Amino acid sequence: MPETRHTFENRPLGQSGLEVLPIGIGTNKWGKGDPEALMETYRRVTAAGPTLIDTAEVYGSEKAIGRCHRDASERAILASKFAPFPFRASPRSLVKALDGTLVRLGVETIDLYFLHYALPLVDLKLFADGLTEAVKSGKARSVGVSNMGADKMRRMADLLDKSGIPLAANEVRYSLTARKPETNGVLEACRELDVALVAFMPLSSGSLSAGKAPKDREEEKALHGLLSDIAKAHDASISQVSLNWLLCRDERIVPIPGATKPQHAADNLKALDWRLSEDEFGALDRASARTS
Repeated sequence: MPETRHTFENRPLGQSGLEVLPIGIGTNKWGKGDPEALMETYRRVTAAGPTLIDTAEVYGSEKAIGRCHRDASERAILASKFAPFPFRASPRSLVKALDGTLVRLGVETIDLYFLHYALPLVDLKLFADGLTEAVKSGKARSVGVSNMGADKMRRMADLLDKSGIPLAANEVRYSLTARKPETNGVLEACRELDVALVAFMPLSSGSLSAGKAPKDREEEKALHGLLSDIAKAHDASISQVSLNWLLCRDERIVPIPGATKPQHAADNLKALDWRLSEDEFGALDRASARTS
């Protein structure tokens, strides 16, 4: 099936050579999802283009994704994460965990493998060495970090660069109501290092896609009202407006909203078919700054 043409073009995962659809999908709830619905969701998103499907060993969803990946005609770009528990803070532990991930996904090579988070008192070089081995052994096409601040992100990029491996992505929380990447240096570091920013919880656990306005803070009510007005103007959903704002913020950002049903995934993907005007983007920028 030919890829659908969208307003937003595919985005690179840093300098890894991989490109993905600007909207991916998070799967931390796929472990308990209905298999038929998950299969149809997988088919829906991969038919739209090379979709980044993000998981982690701790999500319990790798086997479900592996079944979909095996049975679908179109293939996703697969990403998973290594959880660096204190008792396995070593390169060998990382590669061994990756071996388990590959088995559960049913693939010989994963497209993107993340360090899920950094341990405060453990040298990042241990994990950089593990990620390097993952790439050099052919078990991972590219590597990234998750939940990592700007300074440690630069340190990891430097360590990987010594082995000729680019840092592909940093996966952090980012949405209209969680804008820390703009103020803590992460977004700027992504621009500086040419690294993709994979945005998890881009719909703030559903608060940026709900049909009813929040009942508490006036700032949140105002933002929701603005989202509703813009959605009506574009014949779109509130979630599409929220995702579109992230897409317009920077070409390195790849939001990964969760979806366990095909209709939800299809709705999210429609955010790729239109673009906020400069005035709409600016209005959302100002309104959301008061809620973050």
